[in-house]
Amino acid sequence: MDAPIGHFDEATPAPDCLDGLIGPVADAVRDWPGSVPADQIIYVETDPQWADTAVFVEHYGRELLEQSANCVVVAGKRGGETTLAACVVLSTTRVDVNGVVRRQLGARKASFAAMDTATGETGMEYGGITPLGLPGDWPVLVDSAVVDLPYVLVGSGRRRGKLLVPGKAFAEIPGAVVLEGLGVAV
Repeated sequence: MDAPIGHFDEATPAPDCLDGLIGPVADAVRDWPGSVPADQIIYVETDPQWADTAVFVEHYGRELLEQSANCVVVAGKRGGETTLAACVVLSTTRVDVNGVVRRQLGARKASFAAMDTATGETGMEYGGITPLGLPGDWPVLVDSAVVDLPYVLVGSGRRRGKLLVPGKAFAEIPGAVVLEGLGVAV
């Protein structure tokens, strides 16, 4: 099948390649609760050497820069309590950690989670974290601009491979909260 965006050698509906996905992501696809059919979530095999956004778009298509999202793990702290959450913003923006995120989490302080925390808590590889398959009690904060796109390229849970997800599906991820202004211009 042809990928709905980008220039990839191979594109497969995610439910047809569960064995190639890491456990939590495969479970999220298998148990997908959204109104967007799970077979509209597409897996594309990619080379891990091209995983970082800048080199990725040079290799797989410059138009993907405007259609890619980053998923980052943040930690909000208040009174000795830490809340972990994921933030999904377009790759052309950065997460407003000290504004939108801090207020949404009701935190006194918010910051990006340490790499070992992000990978340890998600079971995913750093540089490939995706909002599908995150711990069920985590808020998943999604910038409204992500939801507005027909398809969005995002990590697959590992550095090899990406998911192409219909934008509106991000609003249906368990724990998702769609927010205006979560991603701010770089």
